[in-house]
Amino acid sequence: MDRTGPDTMTPKGAAPTWILLRGWAREARHWGGFPPQLAQAMAASRVVALDLPGCGALYRERSHLRIEDMAEHCRAQTQALGMAPPYHLLALSMGGMVAATWAARHPREVAGMVLINTSMRPFSRVAERLRPANYAALARLALGRPTARRLEQEIHRMTSNRPADDAVLAHWLALREAAPVRRGNAFRQLIAAARYSAPRSRPAVPTLVLASEQDRLVSVACSQALARQWQYPLKLHPFAGHDLPLDDAPWVLSQVSQWLRECRQR
Repeated sequence: MDRTGPDTMTPKGAAPTWILLRGWAREARHWGGFPPQLAQAMAASRVVALDLPGCGALYRERSHLRIEDMAEHCRAQTQALGMAPPYHLLALSMGGMVAATWAARHPREVAGMVLINTSMRPFSRVAERLRPANYAALARLALGRPTARRLEQEIHRMTSNRPADDAVLAHWLALREAAPVRRGNAFRQLIAAARYSAPRSRPAVPTLVLASEQDRLVSVACSQALARQWQYPLKLHPFAGHDLPLDDAPWVLSQVSQWLRECRQR
C-alpha cells in the first residue's frame, strides 16, 4: 500500500487527468454536461467519469459492500483504460468516500481532489448525513412501487434546488430505462456508505471541499466537520442543492480553478 503523498500538484507542463466519481445509485452519465465543461475549464485535461459496479455501464454487476472495494475497482478501471497517475479526483456525495479512500491508501496516485457535499463517519451524525425530512419520502420510494417518472421527480426534488427541468428528467428517465440500478445493488451501496468510517488523519493530498448551504439531502454541517477535522479549505454555495454541479456548474468550475491557482503559487 502506497502511503507517501506528493508535495505538489501534477508536474508543471503535464496535462492532468480528472476522474469524476458519482454518488449513491447514480452513474457517470448523470454528470450531464459537466464533464465537457470541466475539460474546457481545465485546458488540455482529460476528463473521465467512472461507473461503480451496479451502475451505468456496469449495472449488471453486483455492487460492493465496502467503500474500500469500490476504490480499488476504480483504480483497476483506470489501469485498464491505460490512464497513468497521478489523477485529480472530483467526487460527489458517496463518491467522496471513494475518493478519500483512494487518496488515503494510494496518495502517490492522487495529485489532488475536490469533495462535493459528502459526509463521513465519525465526523457527522446520522441525522446530518441524511436529513430526517427525507426519511418518509425515501421509505415510500423503497417500499412502494413508484413509476420511473415519479422516482426521478422525487430524486430531483431531494437533490436539486432548481425548478424541475423537463430535459433533465427526460435524460434521467432514459438512463434508468437503459441501465436500471437494481434494488439489491442500491441497498448494497447504502450499506457500504453507512458502514464506511473515514480515517482520523487526513489523506496527504491537496484537497478542496465544496458544499451547498441549502442542501436538503445532506446537512452542510457534514462538509464543515470534514474540512475542520482534516484542515482542508472549504467553500460554501449559498443556494444550490445536493447536486451542486447540476445546480451551478460555473461556480464549481470557478472555485476549482481558483484553488488550483493557489496550489501552484505555494
